[in-house]
Amino acid sequence: MAKVNVKPLGDRVLLELCEVAEQIKGGIVIPDTAKEKPQEFKVVALGTGKTDDNGKKIPFDVKVGDIVLTSRYGGTEVKVDGKEYKVVNSDDILAIVG
Repeated sequence: MAKVNVKPLGDRVLLELCEVAEQIKGGIVIPDTAKEKPQEFKVVALGTGKTDDNGKKIPFDVKVGDIVLTSRYGGTEVKVDGKEYKVVNSDDILAIVG
């Protein structure tokens, strides 16, 4: 994995879109515009974390390298060096896969 020059702030997490193998059934080709975007991402970088009311850091539930599922419309999509990434709040991560 190449190093990405993007550092999320606060409780945000930088996610890389996972490559999903395309399956075509019955010879029907589905155009890219009609395909649903996968919600499976790899954690690339973690922000500085959020703090509780006493100023104590709250640890992230995920770590770099985890494969996670996110809410469909949460976060912000960005492109860096031709690759697609998503910056989400840690609350937008729904589950760790595997």
